Amino acid sequence: MDDGSLSISYRENHNKKIIYLTPHIYLYLQCYPKDELEKLKEHIFTTYHLSLKLSSRKDGYGYILKTTSVKETFRFLELIEPVAKTCSSMLYKTSWEFRNQKEILRWKSKYPDYTILTSSSDRSKPYSPDEIKLLRQLKENGYTTNEIAKMLKRSYWSVTYKWQEIKKLN
Repeated sequence: MDDGSLSISYRENHNKKIIYLTPHIYLYLQCYPKDELEKLKEHIFTTYHLSLKLSSRKDGYGYILKTTSVKETFRFLELIEPVAKTCSSMLYKTSWEFRNQKEILRWKSKYPDYTILTSSSDRSKPYSPDEIKLLRQLKENGYTTNEIAKMLKRSYWSVTYKWQEIKKLN
């Protein structure tokens, strides 16, 4: 994991007093050309059924590989666990349990009364057909994403992503 990292992004919801932690795996392989990373990405998918994405960077050949979902991140960590657990000095890069505990302590010191959660696509509530219909109507009538989010009782980003998804399907 010398060229890899377990990174954690976060989102603060002060209304609900919740901090969402989102783990990501980054493989910093920018010293390899894009076509070689494409081959590696395909090999990893074929061999381990693990989906990685190319992401651009400004250094090297300009690309790295990364996970783009919490589910894939945890699958990656499970895959490397048998080897990674033998190297305790790398736990901060290879163990969600280790890193999650550190993050919880860090956030609890800043916001003692907040709940700390790991982001999960399983937790998100799918849009009903009625919500999708209303979202389309509101967009067509010129409502802003913020206004629609309030009406649907969803986050700005949830509405933004759903609208992008709807537009792609049309």
